Amino acid sequence: MEREEKTDRETAMILAAEDIRHLLSRGYPRTGVIRFVSDHYRLETRDRYMLMRVVVEPKVAALRIGKRIPCSGIKDKEIMVDGYNVIIATESVISGESVFLCDDGFIRDIRGVFRNYKNPVEGVCRQVLEILSGYKPDSVTFLFDAQISKSGMLARYIRGLLPRYSLSGDARTSKHVDFDLKHCDMIVATGDGNIIDEVRSAVDIPGCILEKLGKKACTI
Repeated sequence: MEREEKTDRETAMILAAEDIRHLLSRGYPRTGVIRFVSDHYRLETRDRYMLMRVVVEPKVAALRIGKRIPCSGIKDKEIMVDGYNVIIATESVISGESVFLCDDGFIRDIRGVFRNYKNPVEGVCRQVLEILSGYKPDSVTFLFDAQISKSGMLARYIRGLLPRYSLSGDARTSKHVDFDLKHCDMIVATGDGNIIDEVRSAVDIPGCILEKLGKKACTI
């Protein structure tokens, strides 16, 4: 019975994603389309959120794919890291939680816990720093949302680790992280679609870590 329910849910998600992609390609508004299709298939809140993260308008997806650079492309470049976005997704990768390869080519999780997020375990930060160090960027700057509890402590912790990984740069908090990322004129490490839309190039650190660990993302 449990297996049948799971199959029914998976089928509904695949059909819903196909319908949403079709309607988006015809120019229908994103929010209304996802709500309408999700209601039609009677999807739960978690599944609706998943579709919102994974399914992207074809034209938008193509533009984002064009901005995505491989981790090898950050060599000798200045990198600005969307701290919580990258670390939370990396934590999902490492812990074995579901992560998804989205239509725009970026890896995303569906935890949706940014405002209630507790600082990560040490290994997550080290995985991020290790992958960055391996590709030898010129400098790396981590930005953390100042409104999130203990973000200052996390920034100091990351800042202290940078020299151990032969990385120059900084880690700090900001009250306007999204604005800073969109206007930094650097390669931005993020999976946030709204930020990717505004920058010249972006790198998917959790995706690089997923590949390094030999794991695969889910698809819809």
